[in-house]
Formats: sequence, C-alpha cells, structure tokens
Amino acid sequence: MFQGARELRDLNWLPFPIDPGSLDAVLLTHAHLDHCGWLPRLVDEGYRGPVFCTRGTAAVARISLPDSGRLQEEEARYYNRKGLSRHGTALPLYTERQAFAALKHLRPCRYREFVDLPGGTTFRFLPAGHILGSAFIELYFADGQRILLSGDLGRRNRPILIDPEVVDWAEYLVLESTYGDRNHPPEDPQDVLERLLNDALQNGRCILVPSFAVGRTQEVLFHIRSLQEQGRVGRIPVYVDSPMATSTTLLYLESPDDQDDEMRLQLAEQENPLRPDRLEFVRDVNQSKAINSMDGPMVVISGSGMCNGGRITHHLLNRLPDPSTIVLFTGYQAEGTLGREILEGAPEVLIHKRPVAVRAQIEQLSSLSAHADQAEILEWLGNFKEPPKTTFLVHGELQAQQALQSRIESDLGWRVHIPEHAETFALG
Repeated sequence: MFQGARELRDLNWLPFPIDPGSLDAVLLTHAHLDHCGWLPRLVDEGYRGPVFCTRGTAAVARISLPDSGRLQEEEARYYNRKGLSRHGTALPLYTERQAFAALKHLRPCRYREFVDLPGGTTFRFLPAGHILGSAFIELYFADGQRILLSGDLGRRNRPILIDPEVVDWAEYLVLESTYGDRNHPPEDPQDVLERLLNDALQNGRCILVPSFAVGRTQEVLFHIRSLQEQGRVGRIPVYVDSPMATSTTLLYLESPDDQDDEMRLQLAEQENPLRPDRLEFVRDVNQSKAINSMDGPMVVISGSGMCNGGRITHHLLNRLPDPSTIVLFTGYQAEGTLGREILEGAPEVLIHKRPVAVRAQIEQLSSLSAHADQAEILEWLGNFKEPPKTTFLVHGELQAQQALQSRIESDLGWRVHIPEHAETFALG
C-alpha cells in the first residue's frame, strides 16, 4: 500500500496493472501495511489464490489488516462529517469486512520450509530481523536460478528479535534502500530515553511517541522496563494508546520462532520484558480522549508511526502547541508525511485541515530504527560469495537509492539497477 505524499497515496486507487484473478500466488515478506496493506483490495478485485507468509506475519496481519480497514472507514466518516473530502463523498480504500475476507487466503509457513509454487518454482522464508514474522523470500526457479527479495532488512544485535539470516548466494537480488544514504547515530537508545524520561518526571511533562504498532512500540517498552530495572528512571505512567499495538505486544510474547535468546530466557523465568511499571493499554476511544486532558508526567505511545493517521493525530492536535510537550520520533518519517514535516522544523502544520502551531520540543531517536543503515546493508551484502547478476534497489527515496547504488558499485563492484515504477525485466 502506497504511503507518504498525496501523489503516492493516490496510486492506491488505480486499477491493478493485471487481472488479479490471473495470479497464482502472493508472497508476503511481513505485515507492515506498506507491504501487505493492499491485499484486501486485491482480493476484492478478484484474487482467489493463496497468500503465503510466515506464522508471525499471519498473526500480525490478522490484527493489522482489519485495523487498517476500520481506521479507513472511521477516517472516511470523519471527512464526510466535517466536509473535508476533496472529491465529494470520502470512501475507504477497503473496509474491515473486506480485510477479514482477505485473511482467509493466508497460508502460514515456517522459516526455512520449502514450499512449491505453480510453474515448477519453489520458495522459502528466511528471518529478516525487521519485525515479528519478517522474512526474506528465497525463490528458486525451475532452471535452478535463485532470486532473493529482501523485504525490509533488519539489524543485528537488537533486543527481542532474532538477527537477519546470513545469505551468501543469489543470481538476482531485490534489496530495500530506506537508509541507503545514511548511517544510524552511535547513540545508546537507553541514554536518550533516560534523559527524556527523567526530564518528564522532574518537570511534569508529557512525552508523545508516534510509534509503529508492530516492532517499535515493543522496543520502546523493552527499553523503559530495562531502565527501571537498572534504577536509572522512576515509575512513570506509560499509555499505549493503540488497540493494534496492544494486541501485537501479546504476539511478541507468544512467538518463540522470532524471539532472541535473551527474550526467551526472560520469559522462561516468568519475567515480562515488555511491561514497565505503570503501563496501561488503551483500547477504548473515550479513554484515549481522556488522556488529552491529563497532566504529565507521562508517556503516550500511539500510532501511526509517521503521524499520517490514527490516534496520534488527535494527541498532536491537542499538545503540539504546548512547549511542555516532548514529541519523540523513533522511526523513519517518509517524505510527504506529517511526521516528516514536524521533524524538519515546520512552525505550523495542518492536522485534519486545522492549522496547529508547533511549540513542543521535538526529539528523534534514530538508533531504534528497524531498518539496516548503509553500513549494515553493505556488511550484510559482504557475505555473498559471488555478486548477483543484477541487484535491484527498491523501497527508498531516490537520493537514498542512488547513494547506496554508488557504494555497492564502488565497494563491491556489483551491477546495480534502480527500477522505475511498473518497469519490467526479463531474467535470463
């Protein structure tokens, strides 16, 4: 599903380029909406085949897709009630009912399990270390050639999840490039959180954390609990204001296939590493609204991560003009999103078509990113014994793609191509 600037989001409404009913199979790398969010539309337009994914991805998708449909219906109703639609009656891209219909097509697989596809091809999923259930797709053609699709490449030595699988061979590689032009700062996320949490505790401040419900929310909770256990911060109310994040956090505790050794050990000792003191999960809309009238100190973790929808927009509408508010961005903010605008220092933004002054303290914690940065991508590529015939760079802004292309070509001597939208290739 296209996210970000308006011209990108409008692409979601175009007809699928081929008849969905002619497709044999769909393979999902993971359940972030920019990878699986158009699936209900695909099924509604005639797709009838299987949707292969890991068990973790299936579990997350069963939460994220209906939630996405429900939010789109709520947003359409809001726009129609307020007369905000640009084109007459606002419609959801798909409904909650259509999302549930799409879920019937999911076919969960284990990591490293070989699965046959029509046409004599075979594939398997390998751990990508990005979010729960995230995977690379290793696709074997009938002639023995192999194409590897990275999905979103995760990072090594992160809490909660297992590391990305080391891969050493593929004839063709499709590689993401979100952070292809930069490296994450060497900061310790716990040092940053310690400073901000103690500031909030001492001065009665509210920390707003726009956070992705899958992955980032759980990592923030992990670090807050760890800081409390070390005695570096005190007890502070923490509200996870997202029904989806609430449900997903439980999945992280129930998915041994994806847990790293430390996570499994803590759970075996009956410890919950994702539950800091004074944590409260907020499902009810009225309880969410009540948070807006509360005074700090407190932490409010809410979606969406790029502020382009969800409950975080209402918290920002209410608290951005307040200098005592801290807005902490913990992930990538795509071009054209409200989060990117705020992060780049806009003095005023539009939220639900209302001008909102930005007087809050804006902070960024880039070291929590779930995407590998340029150095980490190059390190992962360094495991290949021979260069792929072609490496295709996708999933990144053009500047990031071009920077990564230059580094791969100069450092590794590989052939790299940046595809145009809807460009096709014959693999020989």
